[in-house]
Amino acid sequence: MALNIDNTDTIVALATPQGIGAIGVIRLSGFKAIDICESVFSTKNLKQKTLNNKASHTIHFGVIHDEEIIIDEVLVSLFKAPHSYTSENTVEISCHGSKFIQQQIIQLFIRHGARMANHGEFTLRAFLNGKLDLSQAEAVADLISSNSASSHQIAMQQMRGGFSSKIKLLRMNLIDFASLIELELDFSEEDVEFADRDDLKKLIYTIQKIVQRLIDSFEIGNVIKNGIPVAIVGKPNVGKSTLLNVLLEEDRAIVSDIAGTTRDVIEDEINIDGVLFRVIDTAGIRETNDIIESMGVQKTFEQIRLSSIAIYLFDAHEITSSELKLIVEEIKTHLNDSQLVLVANKIDKEDIEYTKLEFAGFPDLIYISAKEQINIDVLKKHLLTLFDNRIVNVTETIVTNARHVEALRNTNFALTKILEGLNNNVTGDFLAMDIRAALHYLGSITGDISSDDLLANIFSRFCIGK
Repeated sequence: MALNIDNTDTIVALATPQGIGAIGVIRLSGFKAIDICESVFSTKNLKQKTLNNKASHTIHFGVIHDEEIIIDEVLVSLFKAPHSYTSENTVEISCHGSKFIQQQIIQLFIRHGARMANHGEFTLRAFLNGKLDLSQAEAVADLISSNSASSHQIAMQQMRGGFSSKIKLLRMNLIDFASLIELELDFSEEDVEFADRDDLKKLIYTIQKIVQRLIDSFEIGNVIKNGIPVAIVGKPNVGKSTLLNVLLEEDRAIVSDIAGTTRDVIEDEINIDGVLFRVIDTAGIRETNDIIESMGVQKTFEQIRLSSIAIYLFDAHEITSSELKLIVEEIKTHLNDSQLVLVANKIDKEDIEYTKLEFAGFPDLIYISAKEQINIDVLKKHLLTLFDNRIVNVTETIVTNARHVEALRNTNFALTKILEGLNNNVTGDFLAMDIRAALHYLGSITGDISSDDLLANIFSRFCIGK
């Protein structure tokens, strides 16, 4: 997207999803937004309704017409600058959900002086007009795409400024020292120090701890945003595909008595009490001469490495505890930081008490019947427990954006350089250079420092109309 920073024109776009629905909302924003809408809006009896004389945050019923042709009956919501999302005059027209009607109205506005908005241009204008900083603007996109209570809560917290407030505070503390260092450079010939080096060192240590905590939060923030990956692994015909279908409550994977039916990974999402999990059904682990199936087995081991949680599913009646112990040891060689959950399936087949005695050495083992849907809730609750144990507290500031974490890592590197300089008693000009670098990276998160290329990259990912 070529960045358009000319805020003098008026933009228009459909703000609701494409397609046929009960209503659609068309948004106009810019200096002439109210005038353009007023030129084609009248009360139902075609008497002109003067929107410019109406108060902000009011709704007006009437018709949109092209000269004598009435296009639709609408509600017009009025938001006068600076009290709008973009800080400009903004009009939202609620019309019927026909694609034909929506396009007729949009084209009518364009003929009267508006132009089609680019991706994310309404939010871009909100940023350029000081309504949102850059991290808050990015949180708008996260809020739109949030599909669980946890991701929604984090996006809402960031959109309301929780993350950016913390970054701005760190930056202001550093700016205070930076100004003293810069002042020293003006008096370099007089060999004076305005900035206490010990106090600066303490501040850098404090900032580094906070920055590192934010960096560390990205791992959990990323899985909250995109879903916690859970791989279901095990031998062929132990019920992996059945379990996936039961968890998803739909027939997503093929279930068959023929071993080796699943030859590739099958992935889908489930929401358990507001937490999103990405459940992955994998090929059965066994020795095979089938090249395709063998590739699927290799993908299974890859999924174990990539997943946060690996469920090892086995037939409770087809394995001994000593065999299970060897299998667990093998699987653990493929785990990174993943957590392993052992699940014994097919407990509906015969008396399970003997089986429980056999596996008494595995106290955390979960017994289920995927086919009869026995203890599936127990498994779900256990997955939630594992998630909670990963210190998820969304009242804390959690980083979910890859751009932000990269800026924080660069900040941390610059802070380390400042500490090295302080420990080596370098001159103020070198300290100032590293402090400027840290300030630059912190400022890039909130948009205090930004480039057109960066803004174009960020807002091109938004939907048109937001």
